[in-house]
Amino acid sequence: MTAALLRLAGVTKVHGARAVVQNVSLDVAAGESIAVLGPSGSGKTTVLRLIAGLERPDAGEIWMDGRQMAANGRQMVPAHQRRVGLVFQDLALWPHLTVRGNLAFVVHGSGSTRAERAPRVEHALATCHVDSRLADRYPHELSGGEQQRVALARAIAGCPRVLLLDEPFSSLDAELRATLRQEFAGFQRQLGLTTVYVTHDSADAAVVADRTVVMRDGRIDTVGS
Repeated sequence: MTAALLRLAGVTKVHGARAVVQNVSLDVAAGESIAVLGPSGSGKTTVLRLIAGLERPDAGEIWMDGRQMAANGRQMVPAHQRRVGLVFQDLALWPHLTVRGNLAFVVHGSGSTRAERAPRVEHALATCHVDSRLADRYPHELSGGEQQRVALARAIAGCPRVLLLDEPFSSLDAELRATLRQEFAGFQRQLGLTTVYVTHDSADAAVVADRTVVMRDGRIDTVGS
């Protein structure tokens, strides 16, 4: 193994008769931010799901921090033990929990001590610029931009080794999208998070990414700075 914190080696995933991810190999260094671009159906989201452990590769290997996560149809480490933060396109905030409750649930499952939990929740909220007055509200009581910030805060509250984002700002208007991606780029670099960011927008990639990966038909087409 090299110093790459995240490694995909020859990863393939088949749905039915179609290989939605084909022989994908990628190394991501600690603290690096990678943007994955490509048209709909190119395999971008499936790559995130494979890294997170929500799907298993039919061939190839996934390594994280020097430990094998999955290989050739087997999961060595289940999703809940990978310390991966994930922001879905639809955010998937738990509607029955308050803002603080959404974060506390993640922190509780990350193996933290009781004394660490409340400070970690508050730190994540502050890092993602979530107004403290919103902490006791429920997701449906928040605006779209507020929900996005909460989803990001929840993803980092568990101190993930890798942060995965699937089109996190696609539902926002252009002005708010530009603001949030600048904020995200700032705290990503402040925290030194290793990040894989899926987007169809090259402007997102230009702001948040150290390198850009372009996928087509399930394969990596190009990799560039």
